[in-house]
Amino acid sequence: MTPVFNFTQLIEQISLLNREFSNQVSRAINVSLTLRNWYIGGYLHKYELKGSDRATYGDQLMQKLAKSLKQSGLGRISPRELRRYRQFYLTYPQIGESAGYVLKNDVSLTLPEKRESVTPISGKELINNLSFTHICELLSIEDGLKRAFYEVEAIQGNWSVRELRRQIHSLYYERSALSLNKEKLAQLANRDIEQKSLGLTIRDPYVFEFLGLTPQEVMSESHLEQKLLEQLEDFLLELGNGFCFEARQQRILIGEAYYFIDLVFYHRVLKCHVLIELKLAEFNHENIGQLNTYVSWYKQNMMRSDDNPPIGILLCTHKDQALVKYALAGMDDNLFISKYQLELPSKEEMERFIVERVNRDQ
Repeated sequence: MTPVFNFTQLIEQISLLNREFSNQVSRAINVSLTLRNWYIGGYLHKYELKGSDRATYGDQLMQKLAKSLKQSGLGRISPRELRRYRQFYLTYPQIGESAGYVLKNDVSLTLPEKRESVTPISGKELINNLSFTHICELLSIEDGLKRAFYEVEAIQGNWSVRELRRQIHSLYYERSALSLNKEKLAQLANRDIEQKSLGLTIRDPYVFEFLGLTPQEVMSESHLEQKLLEQLEDFLLELGNGFCFEARQQRILIGEAYYFIDLVFYHRVLKCHVLIELKLAEFNHENIGQLNTYVSWYKQNMMRSDDNPPIGILLCTHKDQALVKYALAGMDDNLFISKYQLELPSKEEMERFIVERVNRDQ
């Protein structure tokens, strides 16, 4: 007797098929990106050892190479990233043993003699289960045994990058070494873990630059937020108060992690940057803490000698409520604050704008 195949089962099967093939695509993208970066590191290492003209570049090799590669359209090739790729190649030689990939006109690579990684995990298993962003977190661990511990735990627990970072910072390895009941500790450590989702890997900065995408295309939290940002950009420019648009989803590097600022303007009257963050939620202290972090980073890294300190504006929405929070970044010049209050949109204007747009678009 032929099993019953009804409409509900048809939906389930097609949905299952779509998920499976989407996951395969995500895995393929991650593997390709990881292999690319490993080979870049290998070529760098070989050139530094045997390049016929390497003396011409000397200490400026990474800077000059990054500049030339950027002109060729490559992403993620700053001097810092190039050094990371070289470290990746030297730390994980077993990836070459399982890659089996040869370019046309390939300059053959010799695997590093010193095997720094003590992991029992093969190169194939590593690149099939961990994204390159996972690997970046692992590369920050100098101790080989400690790094191997987190490799195994991340793969077995299907940890997200954020979860891997959290476990490292919580000293899970050190606590495990001291614990008399390691199994119980593992259960507690993994009780509320955040697992990685292949469907979200395209939001990974390494992946979207590898695919030639821009932050604006992949980093918005929702369609509504994207529309609001577009309208907010137009709203501020139409005020004519000196706003000069600089960027949307501006990527900045703080420590070892990348963050994205929703909108960045330069105000030519106030002579300062204005950073705007939009949150489709009620105000909380994490939001203002995040914005103040961005403002502090801009003050230290982007502020010129003739600039005033940057300003942050936080817009939080919740249905028909809106809160506008200005972050002054420690400004204590009363004259400047008065001028700032005159030149920027009033809180009432900003609040009215966000309420009208949210109500209209929901």
